[in-house]
Amino acid sequence: MEFLRPATWDEALAAKAENPSALPISGGTDVMVELNFDRHRPAALLDLNRISELTEWESGAYEGQEGEVIRLGAAVPYARITQELSAQLPGLAIAGNTVGSPQIRNRGSVGGNLGGASPAGDAHPALLAAGRDVLVEAQSVRGTRLIPIDEFYVGVKRNSLEADELIRAVRIPVADGPQQFSKIGTRNAMVIAVCAFGFALHPKNGTVGTGIGSAAPTPRRAVEAEEFLAGELAERGLWQSGGLIGPAAIQRFGELVSAASSPIDDVRGSAAYRRHALAVMARRTLTWTWNEYTQSLRSAA
Repeated sequence: MEFLRPATWDEALAAKAENPSALPISGGTDVMVELNFDRHRPAALLDLNRISELTEWESGAYEGQEGEVIRLGAAVPYARITQELSAQLPGLAIAGNTVGSPQIRNRGSVGGNLGGASPAGDAHPALLAAGRDVLVEAQSVRGTRLIPIDEFYVGVKRNSLEADELIRAVRIPVADGPQQFSKIGTRNAMVIAVCAFGFALHPKNGTVGTGIGSAAPTPRRAVEAEEFLAGELAERGLWQSGGLIGPAAIQRFGELVSAASSPIDDVRGSAAYRRHALAVMARRTLTWTWNEYTQSLRSAA
């Protein structure tokens, strides 16, 4: 196996262009597991650890995205997201705090989750829930391509990157409302999710966001559930009043989230259990975020 260790981003892009099958590695929290268990043996590894700009983030305005945006370097570890970005990206910060152990959280990154594209990746539900304006910044020697998060996942552990592209950053709008993330596992830590759910309120444009993890071939939204809940909040004037959503609407939202999944039976859980757990997590995260939203309305009054 060849080991490539570029010192700059331009060198990394050139190496990837010359060796399209080279597997990028930064934190290595997924890659090393595959190698150690001999599940994958790439012709070359492309080590990105010397490229410091991948571990940086910045906020600003970007064309095609509304409001303030966090441009998150592909190798910013989860530990820093939870410490430095919990106010701007609360859903992703909560998800990051559930990843593995402290050691894993200090090495693993959103870019690594996206590159692996596992349906069980913890970052995916939070990214999907954060809004349709989330963009993956993919680069090659040919230039930069912005991939909407909804178009990024194309199959089980497959993404829409071209063979010569690397993930440089993810552009995520700063939260304008409460966000949540919930995860079910066979134990409380150091575990792959049986299923996971991300949820976000977007009061500025009157929408809600969802993200389902580990309960379909790819991470996905619960589109019908989003449309149902957004319609309820708008028609009943709840965005303005902060009134009670009501048990019937909350129950229906959970049912629609569950129906949007297409889980399998495996060693971690049954399809039936995953569907049930998603409905429960949907109801809970909606309740938590709505309580937080109504409290913010009362505090502002």
